[in-house]
Amino acid sequence: MAASPLEVRTLSDRLMEVVRDMILSGAIEPDVPIRQDALAADLNVSKIPLREALVRLEQDGLVVSHANRGFFVRGMSASEVEEIYELRLKLEPDAAAQACLAADDDQRAAAQRILTELDAAAAARLPSVGPLNRAFHMALIQPGGRVLTTEITARLHVMADRYVRKHLEGADRHLTAEAEHHEIMQAWLNRDAKAVRRMVGAHLEHTLRDLREEFSMNFVASSSATPGRGRKRA
Repeated sequence: MAASPLEVRTLSDRLMEVVRDMILSGAIEPDVPIRQDALAADLNVSKIPLREALVRLEQDGLVVSHANRGFFVRGMSASEVEEIYELRLKLEPDAAAQACLAADDDQRAAAQRILTELDAAAAARLPSVGPLNRAFHMALIQPGGRVLTTEITARLHVMADRYVRKHLEGADRHLTAEAEHHEIMQAWLNRDAKAVRRMVGAHLEHTLRDLREEFSMNFVASSSATPGRGRKRA
């Protein structure tokens, strides 16, 4: 019996989530061909819905396709992180400020619950930190009812996920992020739109500064390890 369109769509959606999580966690490495036959076998699905999921992930900016070579996970780059955070800085501070004025009791309770779960996951270094971090930031803007802003921001958060994980690799960075999250949460609950706007912007800028430093250090290490190449001076 053939599957209904709803069942096919649900399978495609689920596959996209599974493969996306594999990419974000590093289980599927960047710049290496995605072996669709092997991946489909591992996931116990046919290649057709898997290919549909990969096409959707390409639209989300996580995957690229090359003629006669197949699909690849996009590599991470300093230029991409700059663009992602430039866009987030233009959207999120204002969206969160507006949302804190519009949030109802259920939405306020949901944001607090997600933050508690994020704190616990970060302390235990669980792989759920990325999704929970996305969920927390989205909980701060969704009550504003700005549909397009929410959709665009959600996509930016997926693209930023690998960079957020990289940012949190530092020994104490999760503690700094946790403190900033709680300050934002308190201002958001107080419906202090001005403070929310300022704090969200500062939080994103802080993350971006750390990532710039991370990429700079990796570049220097790579240059030093390459014979015949010295460190460039400004």
